[in-house]
Parts: sequence; structure tokens; C-alpha cells
Amino acid sequence: MKVCVVGSGGREHALADVLGRSAEVVVTPGNPGIPGSIDAPPEEVEADLFVIGPEVPLVDGLADRLRAAGRLVFGPGADGARLEGSKAWMKELVAAAGVPTARHGTFDAVEPAHAMLDTLTPPFVVKTDGLAAGKGVLVTESLSEARNAVGDYLSGASFGDAGRTLVIEEGLVGPELSVLAVCDGTDAVLLPPAQDFKRAGDHDAGPNTGGMGAYSPVPIVDGDVLATVMDRFIGPTLRELRARGIDYRGVLYAGLMFTADGPKLIEYNVRFGDPECQVVVPRLTSDLAQLLAEAAEGRIRSTPTVSDEAHVTVICASEGYPASPRTGDVIHGLEELEGLPGVQVYAAGVAVDPEGRLVTAGGRVLDVCGRGATLADARERAYDAVSRLSWPGMHHRTDIARAASVSTS
Repeated sequence: MKVCVVGSGGREHALADVLGRSAEVVVTPGNPGIPGSIDAPPEEVEADLFVIGPEVPLVDGLADRLRAAGRLVFGPGADGARLEGSKAWMKELVAAAGVPTARHGTFDAVEPAHAMLDTLTPPFVVKTDGLAAGKGVLVTESLSEARNAVGDYLSGASFGDAGRTLVIEEGLVGPELSVLAVCDGTDAVLLPPAQDFKRAGDHDAGPNTGGMGAYSPVPIVDGDVLATVMDRFIGPTLRELRARGIDYRGVLYAGLMFTADGPKLIEYNVRFGDPECQVVVPRLTSDLAQLLAEAAEGRIRSTPTVSDEAHVTVICASEGYPASPRTGDVIHGLEELEGLPGVQVYAAGVAVDPEGRLVTAGGRVLDVCGRGATLADARERAYDAVSRLSWPGMHHRTDIARAASVSTS
């Protein structure tokens, strides 16, 4: 089987790496750090299966165009991708499906948005309706900051058209969980859960980012929790999508929070999470290409099997990320990581300079992944590898999986 992975980041590198265990893989457009990268539009690539990584091409209908050309595609059409493309539409759908989620409201004017904020207690949550590269969410204890964000979002000053409609939610409190479900339009199977870290700094300080690290397995999760996720979240959502004539074939990523009132949905994404993908798919011992092809065909027949190994990913970011990342800095130390046991580096935002050196080319530059018998082992390997890397202004969190690794040691 030949598989074409669409995308250019660390998630796509991880997908290509695991798909490559059983299939020939090309990645478009990829990047200089991802083997098999080609410079060709997906529509011009010949492959047996297309796996679309990022949310933007899904929302823009790439899966629809490829299917119209007779291609086998893992990734929802534009109708299903609205789950991520419009938070307001997603909230309306999950309410109709009876999925537990936060109390919320959708607004395109300042005064009613402020009026809802005045009814809430901290933390306050303000989200862009449209796509904002994982950064269009403000969670704050400050009512004045939330009110100011409303004005900045609706005016377009912060996120352009993505924020001219916004969603305000009651703040939920509790541990978070990311669960990825592989869906075939009717049924779904769950992949191993993960926990990710969105804030830029240690102890969840600083602004939201696309993700600064992740780990799997998650000690607080057992089979009963996953059964609840399927019964109360994934299953009802797929049924509601089908009732609306939407044939959802792809990943349904549920971001959940375990509150005092039970688990509630924070949001859905319509693709593999980044960086959750980097700690989830490498744990599979079964054939990922076969599973995704079955889902794309509309009938999952195989059951994923998973290694007991733990995986921890630490994101190494460029100076200024997430607000204004600096690019063009030469990356040092990669050669020291070659052959290190239990270490894998996925290239996220890299390029090659005129002298042939690998340089930074985005906010999240490298995803450094450690694996081991325990989370503590995996974490130690990941951070040892991170310590060997450098470029001007490189930064990373130092607390990825720290609490979880202590609780299980």
C-alpha cells in the first residue's frame, strides 16, 4: 500500500513514521526533516490512501475533492470538519446529541457577550468561533481581561475573521484528557488516551499555544473511563452527524475535562492532535495503515493493539513563540541524538538554509519524544535528548509529564 500523508509538521512526521512500518509513505508538502517529503499538491499524487493531518485543508474541503476524484481518504469532508471549523456549530450539534459540555453562548456583539460574562464566575473562557491555529482560546481569572478580549476578538484585531463570532463558556475545572477515535462513518474505535500541555510555560503559565508536550498512557484512565467516553461522547456525536447526513470518516478528537459533575466536553477536533499524535500512534503494535484504510472505506474490521510502553513528547520552540516566532536559526545537536535508545525526534518547523544546514522555520520546531517502561523512564530520555539541542532563543517546558511520572513511580 502507498500512503500519502498531507501536512508539514511533527504530527505528519509521526504518522509517516508509524505508517511506514507496513506501507510506502510520501508526505506533502512535508519539510526537510521528514523522509519522503515531496513538493506536489495532494491532488497530483498517486496513492492508495490519503491521510490528511491539519485541520485547515479539512475545513477547506480537501477530503471532498480527493473523494470526488475517486481517492480513498482518511479525513472528514468539509461538512464534518465544521466540528472544528466553527465552535458555535459544534456546540449546537453536541447539545442536540445530548453530549455533556460547558454552559455557553455565541455572540457577534460586545454588549450581550459582556452580559454573559457578568453572570459567570472565574475562570472565564473566550473562544474564537473559527480556526486560530490552536491559539484562539483565552482562559483567565480576570473579568476585565475577558471583557477586553471580547472587544479584540469581535473587532478582528486579535484573530481577524476567525474571531468576529465568538463563544463564551463557563470555566470548567479538573484534569484534562485527549481521546482520539478512529471513525468509519458509523462506528469508531478508540486509540490510547493522552494528556497534553497547551500553555507556553511551566505550571500552565503564559499564553495558549498549539501544544508544548504530551504523554501517554494517562494513569487516571481505565477501561471504565474509556467506555464512558464512547457511550456519552463519541457514540452520540456520530449518531447526530449521521442524522444530519454527514458521513464522518476520520479522527474525532475529544478534548475532555473531568469535573466534579463528571466528564464534560471542552471541544472536538477533526484530526489527530498535535502533539498528542506523537505519543499515541507510536504506541500502536497493530497496522495503522490497515486501520485507517478500513475507516476510509466505511467499515472498520480490525482492532488496534497497543504497547505498554510509555511515551513523552517535549516541544522545542523558537524564540517568540507563540506570538511572533523567530526563524532562520541554525539547529545544533541533532547528530548527538542519532542512535540514542528510546528517543525519536519529529521535525515540525524546520527548513534548510543556503549552506545546507537545518534551521528553524516555525514556532514549534522539534518534537523530542522519549519512550520507556514507565513515564519516568520516557520523560528522562526525552529531557536528556532536549538538553543536547540548541539554537538561539530555544525554549521548552520542563514539567511535561512530571506529576504523572511521580504518581506512577
